[in-house]
Amino acid sequence: MDSAGATVRLDTWIDTRRKLEPERTAARTLAERKALTNAVATHYARAGKQEKSEILDRVCAVTGWHRNHARKALLRAARPQPTRTLRSGRTKYDAEVIAALTFCWTVLDRPAGKRLAPMLPELVPVLRRHGELDISEETAELLMGMSAATIDRRLAAQRQTTTAPRHIRAGSLLRGELPLVSWAEWDHTKPGFMEITVVRHHGGGPDGGCLRTVTATDIATGWTENRTVRTVNWVPFALNEIAQKLPFPILGLDSGNSGSEAEEILLHWCQQRRVTFTHARPTSGGNHHVGQKNWSMLHTITDGRRYDTTTELALLNRIWTALSRLTNYFYPQQHSVPADEPAGLRRKEFDTATPYRRTVRQPKVTVHDKAILADTYVCLNPADLHRQITAMTGRLHLLATSATAPSPHRAHHRTQGATA
Repeated sequence: MDSAGATVRLDTWIDTRRKLEPERTAARTLAERKALTNAVATHYARAGKQEKSEILDRVCAVTGWHRNHARKALLRAARPQPTRTLRSGRTKYDAEVIAALTFCWTVLDRPAGKRLAPMLPELVPVLRRHGELDISEETAELLMGMSAATIDRRLAAQRQTTTAPRHIRAGSLLRGELPLVSWAEWDHTKPGFMEITVVRHHGGGPDGGCLRTVTATDIATGWTENRTVRTVNWVPFALNEIAQKLPFPILGLDSGNSGSEAEEILLHWCQQRRVTFTHARPTSGGNHHVGQKNWSMLHTITDGRRYDTTTELALLNRIWTALSRLTNYFYPQQHSVPADEPAGLRRKEFDTATPYRRTVRQPKVTVHDKAILADTYVCLNPADLHRQITAMTGRLHLLATSATAPSPHRAHHRTQGATA
């Protein structure tokens, strides 16, 4: 190859630049300098010492580079670049993985990725054991290893087409009010101190004759139980049933029904059982923790309709039994935990776990109660529970709709009465 080839290429490049822009021949932009080095790099690598020196002089004169930088740029351009091989085969998360992810997401009531990701390593084996997920080991490993961000990206399309009830955001629980009955110092880090409220299912109409649901949520573990009764006088019986179902004794109740008849009944129940009783300050949202459960569990099921029949009463309590097993054992919840930060800095950290897992971690819960919870957990199929709740909820709404719709027979009697 001619030793003056590099010089010829440089002169050709300069002549080209002169024709395009007669006022300048220097390579000023990054693209021009890159094109110049690519044009003479091969000749520079094969040239002798004298020719290399001449090429460097010309390159430095045109680009304004230092000789050391020009030398490195020419050698780098002359070095063969490795070609990037395209990944063959299927993508990491194919349609089978996304279908399994969507199923898990639906069973757990469509949680966010930060709540779903920690639960997948526990939920996927349970669903496979009960025959709900027929997937390979490779797919299961990919599913259990998905990050929260990946889950949110993969489920973005489904989220846009899904309408979910608006939840009440949890705030810091205020403990500034004076306790009405105090048998133990309030400590919401221990299981047994609960927030409670009585919800009326009047559907926007008169309260008379409507059913009432007692909702109790443990602050430390998030364990929630619901019971529906005929009248407010039956609230103590609902509390007795809830106390029997809880894996720990009730130590304190914080009522969200300030100034109502239900609060007087709750106060009397606590006095008889030496349970600390207090009430939240009257606000539109009531208690923060139980307010979350009202939206995520109670209001989603009842849908703001009126319920007042014996059939609806029995059906609601069947729903609460199945819902308790599904949510307390499998639904992840986020609780804020103290973060180790220097003074003056505030950063929130969250512990994501189910009420069941938080309960078994509590040293105050007896070994016997933990064994009962473990035996119950092994027998539960979350997908089957979800199907049962969906079917019973549909029947409940149908009963409420048929009860509110006027029948032709009733309409005929009303017409006759008006005429008379």
